Amino acid sequence: MTETVVGGDWQAWQESWDRQQEWYMPDREERFRVMLDMVEALVGPEPRVLDLACGTGSISDRLLKRFPRAVSVGVDLDPALLAIAEGYFAGEPRIRFVRADLKDPRWPERLPHASFDAVLTATALHWLHVPELRTLYGQLAGLVRDGGVFLNADHMPDPATPRINAAEREFRHARMARDKEAGAVDWAEWWRLAAADPRLAGPVAERFALYGEHADGETPAVRWHAEALRAAGFGEVRPVWASPTDSLVLALK
Repeated sequence: MTETVVGGDWQAWQESWDRQQEWYMPDREERFRVMLDMVEALVGPEPRVLDLACGTGSISDRLLKRFPRAVSVGVDLDPALLAIAEGYFAGEPRIRFVRADLKDPRWPERLPHASFDAVLTATALHWLHVPELRTLYGQLAGLVRDGGVFLNADHMPDPATPRINAAEREFRHARMARDKEAGAVDWAEWWRLAAADPRLAGPVAERFALYGEHADGETPAVRWHAEALRAAGFGEVRPVWASPTDSLVLALK
């Protein structure tokens, strides 16, 4: 069914964001499950987590539902997505939000803690260019405690497999087209709906002034991420989940 969330409550916006993202990534919940499995396996069920580039708080939502004694700090720059997150989590003492620009070298100073058991992020860091991402990985190595983990689920295509990539892209776009005909809401339409909500109109306008339609970052392959994280100071790095286009890379401090 077509989205009808204008004027809806914050939970409706949170769920609408999830559906929009799932149109692009139907395996989104699977990567979240594996991410939290690895958090529990490596740092236990009571982690202090940094939800990096948190958006509406999708990772934190699943984290706090699975681990009642977990705490989370969500950091993002997008005023519209943060407005939804703050509305959705209003009254939840286990989470707080910080607005900061990950390109600002002093952004970690805005955090309420000097270290974290886990830093988690998904489908966000491709907004950065490679030099910015390398700098960020160095900063994260200083924020993750010894024995802690960093997990990044993002687009990490392999340029060495062009025929596989082309076939997968054609298959995926055909599925997305069928879902669109059935009423799925894409990125651009979701933002048009958000701008029509009086509570979000101002934050959405500010967001587009900051970013435009979309950032023009980069999507290096898994191998690049692994090498950059090791160079930043993480001891062990490898993918722990993959789809035809995306991977979940785990780095252990």
